[in-house]
Amino acid sequence: MGNERHHTPRLLLRGGLVIDTAPHPVVHPHTDVLVEAGRIAAVGRDLPLDDSDTGLEVIDARTMVVLPGFVDAHRHLWQGVLRSAAVDASLDGYFSRVLGDLAGRFTPADVHTGNLLGALDCLDSGITTVQDFSHVQYSPEHTAAAVEALREAGIRAVFGYGYPVFDESARQADWVRKARTAHFPSRDARVTMALAPVGPSFTPPEVVREDWLLARELGLPVAVHVSAGPVAMRPITALREEGLLTAGTLYVHGNSLPDSELRLIAESGGAVAITPAIEASMRFGAPMAGRLRRAGITTGLGADAVTSAPGDMFSQMRAALMSSHFDGDRDGDGDGDGLALKAADVLRMATAEGAAALGLGEEVGSLGVGKRADLVLLRADALNLAPVAHDPIGAVVTAAHPGNVDTVLVDGRAVKRGGRLLYENLGGVLAEAHRATERLGASSP
Repeated sequence: MGNERHHTPRLLLRGGLVIDTAPHPVVHPHTDVLVEAGRIAAVGRDLPLDDSDTGLEVIDARTMVVLPGFVDAHRHLWQGVLRSAAVDASLDGYFSRVLGDLAGRFTPADVHTGNLLGALDCLDSGITTVQDFSHVQYSPEHTAAAVEALREAGIRAVFGYGYPVFDESARQADWVRKARTAHFPSRDARVTMALAPVGPSFTPPEVVREDWLLARELGLPVAVHVSAGPVAMRPITALREEGLLTAGTLYVHGNSLPDSELRLIAESGGAVAITPAIEASMRFGAPMAGRLRRAGITTGLGADAVTSAPGDMFSQMRAALMSSHFDGDRDGDGDGDGLALKAADVLRMATAEGAAALGLGEEVGSLGVGKRADLVLLRADALNLAPVAHDPIGAVVTAAHPGNVDTVLVDGRAVKRGGRLLYENLGGVLAEAHRATERLGASSP
C-alpha cells in the first residue's frame, strides 16, 4: 500500500499557532502538540522535552498554523477521474451526463482510480476525513475496488454504500450484506461503512422501508440526499410516519425543505451535510448554513462533486461564509436576521461539527487529549496568509488555500510533509486517471 508505515512515530509539534475547534474555535499562540500512539497526548505551552528521548521527533511549527484535519462530510470520490467534466451543467445536465452516461461505463478499475485520486486530493489539501457517498456500486467488485482505494490512500473515511441512480438491478441487499461482512469486520477501523440509499425524496415508501430496515439489520448509519420531492414533498415527515426517523442519520443538502422539516431533523438527532459551492452552481435553492444553525442542527461541509466545483475545504468554507451573509438578510434591512455566520462558525463546520455529523466526534475534529492525531499544518509565513496574527481563524477561512498545506497527519502518521504528498506512486495514479478519462470519453461532452 502507498502509505503504510511500520510504526507510529512519537511527535512533538513545537511552538505552533494552534487553533482548536471544540467546544468553539480558539487560538493558542506558541503552543506545542504532543502525539503518541497515533493520538493527541498533550497540548500546551513549553511541554517538557527530554533530550535523551531519541524516540521523539520534534517538528518546528513556529511558522505554522496547527489545526485539526478538515472533515469533508459529503463527497462522491469515484468522480475523481471526472474532474471539471460538468462545470457548466445544470443539475439535470449533471444527472444525465455524469450519473446517466459516464457512471454506467465505470469498471471496478475506474472506481479504484477515481477513489484513490479523490482521496489523495483530499489529503493534499488537508482533508483527513471524508464521507464517501459512493453511488456507483454496480457489482461487488466495484465495492471492493472503492474500499481498497480508501485504505490504500491512508485517509479516514466513512464509505457510504450507494445504489446507482439509474440502475435498479444494482440495488441488491445481498451485495450490501456481503460488503459489510467482507470489508468491514471491525467497527473501529479507520475506514467504516454507512448505507447511502436513494431515499424518500426520490423512491416509493416501500423501497425506503426496505433500505432503512437493511441498515438497521447491519448496524449501519444512513446518509441520504433530501429535497422537497419529487416523490415525498416532506421526506423527513415521511420517515417519521414510517417509524424510520432515527438519530445518527446524515441528510445531504435539503435546500428546498421547509423549517418544519428541519425541526424534525433537529429533534431526531440527525445531522446535515451541505455543499455550498455545488448548491449554488446547480441552483439547489437558498443557502442552508444559517437556517441550520438557527434550527440547532449539527452541520458539516462537503465538496460533493469535483465534476462541477472545487474539491478543497478552503473553497467550501468561503462559499458557506459568503452565502450565509446573503441568506442572513432576507428582508434586506441589513441586520442579518440572526442567520449570517462568522468565520469561526464555518471553521467549526469544517472540523468538529463535520466529525460529529459523521458520528466521529469522539475521535476527530478537534485537539482534545486522547483524540486521533489527524492534524494539518499550514505555512503561516506564506504571502497570502502573512501576517496571520490579526485574526488567525479568519485568515484560515478567508485567505488560505491548498498550497499553504505543509504537513498532514492521519493517526499521527505523516501523509504529507514539506508541502509534498508522500504517496509512493503518485505518478502511476495520475497516469491511470488519464487513461480512465480517455476510455470513459469524459473529455467529450
